[in-house]
Amino acid sequence: MLAHSFLNRTRGLLGRRQLNPDEGILIEAERFLPLMWMHTFFMTFPIDIVFLGRGNVVMKIQASLKPWRLSAIVFGARKAIELSAGVAIEAKTAVGDFISLKKI
Repeated sequence: MLAHSFLNRTRGLLGRRQLNPDEGILIEAERFLPLMWMHTFFMTFPIDIVFLGRGNVVMKIQASLKPWRLSAIVFGARKAIELSAGVAIEAKTAVGDFISLKKI
């Protein structure tokens, strides 16, 4: 799922009861801001957040962020991928990895 409008970015995963391991949401800023952070307010399940910088390079992984929490602030992040908790670790995603994004 792609969230690039203000409404989609604001809503994100709110209202969902779970996120399957093969699902995720890509959140893109409308314009480049010097930092990015996420929250899990009103969510009912933990998530992994993979922050991407220029060229879709992984800058930070916030693993298993529980509901009602704030992520770290990531300076230079341009996109974030929200995944089911544990997926980023299972996939052996690491800082510095390149993430290939394809439209479907």
